[in-house]
Amino acid sequence: MTSTTSAIRTTPLHKGAILTIILVSYFMILLDNSVIFTALPSLQADLQLSGTELAWVQDAYTLVFGGLLLLGARAGDILGRKPVFIFGLTVFSVASLLIAVSPAGWWLIASRAVQGIGAAVVAPSALSLITATFEGAERSRAVAWYSATAGIGASLGLVVGGAMASWFSWRAGFFLNVPIGLAMLALAPRYLPHTPKLPGRFDIVGAITSTLGVGSLVFTILYAAEFGWGAAPALIGLTLAGIGLAMFVVAEARAAQPIMPLRLFTSRLRTGAYLTRLLYLGAMIGFFFFTSQYLQEALGFTPLQAGLAFLPMTLVNFAVALAVPRLVTRFGNTALLIAGVILTFAGMVWLSRIDATSNYLTAVALPMLLIGAGQGLAFAPMTTFGISGATASDAGAASGVVNTFHQVGSSLGLGILVAVAGAAASGTTGTVAATISAEAAAALTAGSVFLAGGLVIVMTLVVPGAAALHRRTPLAPAPALVGAAHN
Repeated sequence: MTSTTSAIRTTPLHKGAILTIILVSYFMILLDNSVIFTALPSLQADLQLSGTELAWVQDAYTLVFGGLLLLGARAGDILGRKPVFIFGLTVFSVASLLIAVSPAGWWLIASRAVQGIGAAVVAPSALSLITATFEGAERSRAVAWYSATAGIGASLGLVVGGAMASWFSWRAGFFLNVPIGLAMLALAPRYLPHTPKLPGRFDIVGAITSTLGVGSLVFTILYAAEFGWGAAPALIGLTLAGIGLAMFVVAEARAAQPIMPLRLFTSRLRTGAYLTRLLYLGAMIGFFFFTSQYLQEALGFTPLQAGLAFLPMTLVNFAVALAVPRLVTRFGNTALLIAGVILTFAGMVWLSRIDATSNYLTAVALPMLLIGAGQGLAFAPMTTFGISGATASDAGAASGVVNTFHQVGSSLGLGILVAVAGAAASGTTGTVAATISAEAAAALTAGSVFLAGGLVIVMTLVVPGAAALHRRTPLAPAPALVGAAHN
């Protein structure tokens, strides 16, 4: 009797600890993906970086993160998600320390690349551990928390980055990760569940070609945005991307144990969720990147003020995301995704009307409320549909694809929007405020186009795919879509 009672009491506590470790670790990754934005001016002055070197501070992390995500997901399946998660968290924490003590630009850029390796391992393992640990309504709540973390991580990173840069140094934002990482590493071996190691071996050809293809594509977009598509490195990168991705598809079609099973794309629901995520994140990374610059260079905000200016969005985002499990029960994932994309689109269109004389409250803060609400509604359904129907053996691969489209969408989107902003600024003359305003308005307009495309994909792929799934499981309540991986 005592034993049974003890087991009943400790299981929820263990699950709470598991979710805490996963979410805090994932939050560290998201934080460092945006903490750099509001700290860039002070970082550049401290290390005396050129414009190109400054761009690579972000690009090195993005390039490695996006290029190695699928390999990180597969490693979790074969080697076990718990040890792989701990390894990735260790690499990320050590890299954060190396960044914080960087004596020169080359050290900083190289450390950011190492940090990308750790992130590429932790991100897919985090979602896989949630899939392996929680079922049914519990998984619905866990995914909602995971999605809330994804939604607020980027905007809160801007606040933290701005505060650290204003109060202490740009280095403080990275030092912050060290004690957090050590705490999670102390808890992870005790609380994270052991997942079975799947028999088989690494898809070496798939790993190499996917990394070459995705990495080259990300590099090409980012490089071409700064130096033009006619530059030799951009042409070489585009060629390597085409060859790598083509070889990857052929390799995955033939491999007995592929790193990214092509069968994941046989579902309209999952494919629609992946493509929607790609476009949605392309728009959102542009929102954070350009709005942060606009606030500082056009409206005259300090780094801390610029970070705090995102709080309306962050608070609304968090509140809505926490309400998602109840909303899913009442309205279903499909309705929430549609509403989320529409709200984000409306907010982005409104925000794109900014100019050098705009008022923060009416031109920035109010549109942010719509964007925050939209993010809070959209992320959980996108994640749910991205892993929906995946078998237990494909759980790691499915979560890897979700994170890959998330990161590659950010990388490709930023490159495209930077190019759009550059073209808009080339025809302007006048103050810095006028130039950055023109760049931000053009980029946000292009981001609105991304979101419109995402809405089209939702209506043509996700909606019919979700309806078909519901017809096959008519007795399942709406939240069961989150647990479809076990059906």
